[in-house]
Amino acid sequence: MALKWYTVVVDCADPQAQAHWWAEALDWTVVYDTPDEAVAVPRHAMEGPEHEPDLDAWMRRGQGLVFVPVPEGKQVKNRLHIDLAPHLSQDRDAEVQRLLDLGASHVDVGQSEEDTFTVLADPEGNEFCVLSSRDG
Repeated sequence: MALKWYTVVVDCADPQAQAHWWAEALDWTVVYDTPDEAVAVPRHAMEGPEHEPDLDAWMRRGQGLVFVPVPEGKQVKNRLHIDLAPHLSQDRDAEVQRLLDLGASHVDVGQSEEDTFTVLADPEGNEFCVLSSRDG
């Protein structure tokens, strides 16, 4: 038996803004939005029966991002971050620029010029990486 990785919870100052930013960045949708919590999930997670009876299908459905308010601001580099990867058919540099245009910023965490990933931060400073293009 295995547990399903269901969500990643992100502490933030503005859950609604963060959820909508990440939904736009990932082409996801915000499915829950209250002052205390906002949830973004892949669009395909909303397809099919609301209560999936098939365990295998439920396990493959994908994770969500939950944003909750906290009073303190971000202090140090994240201990956990998200890696994003474009498909081989996508222009990786254009995807990085799209994220920058949405409000991401470049972050230096000690990466070198030879690294094949780009480190960015979301509007509240949470680091994430855009990896090289992949097909799997």
